[in-house]
Amino acid sequence: MPEGDTVHRAAARVRAALAGRTMDRTELRVPRFAAVDLRGRTVEAARSRGKHLLVVVGPDGQGRDPVTLHIHLKMEGRIHVLRAGERWRFPAHTVRLVLRAGDTEVVGTELGLLRALTPAEADGAVEHLGPDLLDADWDPVASTAEAVRRIRERPGRTISEALLDQRNLAGIGTIYRAELCFLRGVDPRDPVEVGPDLGATVTLARKMLVANANRVVRVTTGETRRGRELWVYGRDGRPCRRCGTRVETFRLGGLADPHEPSDSPDRIAYRCPSCQPRRATLSASPTEENS
Repeated sequence: MPEGDTVHRAAARVRAALAGRTMDRTELRVPRFAAVDLRGRTVEAARSRGKHLLVVVGPDGQGRDPVTLHIHLKMEGRIHVLRAGERWRFPAHTVRLVLRAGDTEVVGTELGLLRALTPAEADGAVEHLGPDLLDADWDPVASTAEAVRRIRERPGRTISEALLDQRNLAGIGTIYRAELCFLRGVDPRDPVEVGPDLGATVTLARKMLVANANRVVRVTTGETRRGRELWVYGRDGRPCRRCGTRVETFRLGGLADPHEPSDSPDRIAYRCPSCQPRRATLSASPTEENS
C-alpha cells in the first residue's frame, strides 16, 4: 500500500534513473495529456511531497516552459525502473506513463493521478499539504508545532481521521495510522481533544517514516523477520504481540479532503482493546464495530 515512504523511494529511483538525462521516448497514457510530448527535454528533478510524486522536466529546445509531472499512486500505482527494451512483467493496458532516456526506462502502472502541469500549477497542487514527514528540511520544533496546530483545529475529530488527513501532516496512510495509534496507546476512534501528547505523536510518526524510508518492507516492531514486522496492522482476530488480547477491526469513514485523490470511502482500523483503551464514547452505532 503506497504511503509516504513508498513514494519517497519511488522518487529516489526516478531521480537515480533519469535526473540530468535527456528523454527520447515519453508517453502519458491518459486522455487529457496524451498529446504531451517531452522528448528532447531533460529531467531536472524527482521529489516526493507526502504521497505525491513530482517529476520536473526542463524546457525544450524552442524555449517552451518546463513541465512538472504530478503523480499520485493511490492504492494500486507502481513505479518501475527497467532497462530500455526489457520485457514488461505487467499488462500493457495498466501502463499510464513511460519515460525513457537511452538505456533506462521508467514506467508507471495503474497510477491514480497523472498530470502535466506548469511549475506554478504543480506548486498549487500540493500547497494544501501539511508538513511532510520525510522532508529533508523538517524542523523538529517548527514542523512539529505546525502539524500539531493543524490537528488541533478540529478537536472533536477522531485521531484516526486527523492522522490520515494530509492537510495536517503528509505521508501517513492506513498502515502507519494503525501502528502509530497502537504505539501511542490510542483508540483510533477517540477524538483529538482526549488523546495523549500530540507533539509526541507527530515526533513518533516522523521517526517511523524516516526509519523505513529506505526499506522495501516496513518495520515498526524492530523485528525484520517475515510476519513479525508490524504490531497490529493486518492482525484482525490474532493475539496482540504485546499482551495477547485479540486484535479487533472496525471501519472508519474516509477523508473529506477535496484536494486529495480518494482511495477508499472507508478504511479498516486496527486496535488492541487492552493496549489501546477507549477514552471517549463517540455514540458509535452497534454496526460500526466488527470484532
